[in-house]
Amino acid sequence: MQAKDSNPPDGGYGWIVVVSAFMVMGLTVAVLKTFGLFFVEIQQHFDELASTTSWITSVTIAVFHLGAPVASSLCVQYTHRTVVITGGLLAFSGMALGFFGFNMVWMYATTGFLQGLGISFSWTPAISIVSHYFSKKRALANAIASAGECAFAFTFGPFFQWLISQYGWKGALLIIGGIQLNICVCGTLMRPLASSCLEASYCKTETPPHNSASRRDKEDKSPITHKTFNWMLVRRPEFVLYAIFGVLAAMSFFVPPLFLVPLSYSLGIDESWTASLLSILAIVDFGGRLLCGWYANLHITKTIHLLAMTITLISTSLMLLPLANNYLSLAIFTGFYGFFFGTTVAIHMTVLADVVGMPEFDSALGLFMLIRSTGGFVGPPLAGLIVDMAGDYRACFYMAGATLVLSAGFLVILDRLQQRKKKGSKIRTKPEKSTLPYPSLHLLKHQTRRLRA
Repeated sequence: MQAKDSNPPDGGYGWIVVVSAFMVMGLTVAVLKTFGLFFVEIQQHFDELASTTSWITSVTIAVFHLGAPVASSLCVQYTHRTVVITGGLLAFSGMALGFFGFNMVWMYATTGFLQGLGISFSWTPAISIVSHYFSKKRALANAIASAGECAFAFTFGPFFQWLISQYGWKGALLIIGGIQLNICVCGTLMRPLASSCLEASYCKTETPPHNSASRRDKEDKSPITHKTFNWMLVRRPEFVLYAIFGVLAAMSFFVPPLFLVPLSYSLGIDESWTASLLSILAIVDFGGRLLCGWYANLHITKTIHLLAMTITLISTSLMLLPLANNYLSLAIFTGFYGFFFGTTVAIHMTVLADVVGMPEFDSALGLFMLIRSTGGFVGPPLAGLIVDMAGDYRACFYMAGATLVLSAGFLVILDRLQQRKKKGSKIRTKPEKSTLPYPSLHLLKHQTRRLRA
């Protein structure tokens, strides 16, 4: 049994876990975000359409989400540490085997499936264990951990471009796979809460020493003692609404990083300047996450309201981005999109924890990622199809912006539902006021009712 979530460390060794999660984010999602640099190289090598090539990223994103329930279940049965180490080995295998690059199907299976599964088995436990280690500072801790993908993407942009120019796209994949082996090192640092002294203090302070029945009741109510995956969350309307938001958001989130590089090429921007766009995207994303995490930690604005605001601002940025016609304007719009994207990522898992509660967070995270996978699976190919039909990379950005506007509507509905339920619970728990002038008459009224019954 691990420590009770209502009393997590909120610091101490938890910050080591945050740093480890920071590294894992960088070695997984940052690689996925900068994979757009390989898009044109792979497309030209196999002489395929944009929609066909985009299936590599689509498979990666889909497996990343589909593997989340499996990763969450394994975390419950074993430890977060074990799952992260396994994820690091899978990620390395995907990139190393992608080096051979026999055909497009081979790329789907290696840099698509294996890489996606590795990312899922690394990312999911890293996010989960940070949420278990923190309560009051959860928003800030999640923001710092998630900022790892921005910090790494800032350097990965020019670094991957250099690797491709020096070793070709195949050699670059092999080197990146070797770098991803460091995920295993980060996993070893994710010490389970069960090994801390919190378990002993919980048992001593929460349970009377000579009351075995009370001890059993406490253990039954402890959220960490649940050893089964809770699929019944799909019956909760709040979770369903948030999952629909996740599907629509996933359809849009992975489109800009994938098609930003081809868009810049279509505008005649030099390759060296194109790589800098991904660095700009990463650095403003980093700032947005830290700033939003700090602000959310102040508890001034309700997190779901903050999330709806940031989603609306992202959609606006995506609608404006196709108006760019040179490097400067494209860099400015990219900066706006990256900043607001960072603010969204910083808090969207905190909102999920608020919606379902920490006792069900592990199961909710896995289910949320599973359902959201449909958006990640459909989004890039749909965007690629729109590009092929329109003959212009700008079209996919309009699609992504419109989808995000729709997703924000489901957040508004979710907030209204939560407020209505909160008001209903207050009315039900409100004590019945006596209309009789004297308390004695009120007691007499109840005695009369009992005699009649």
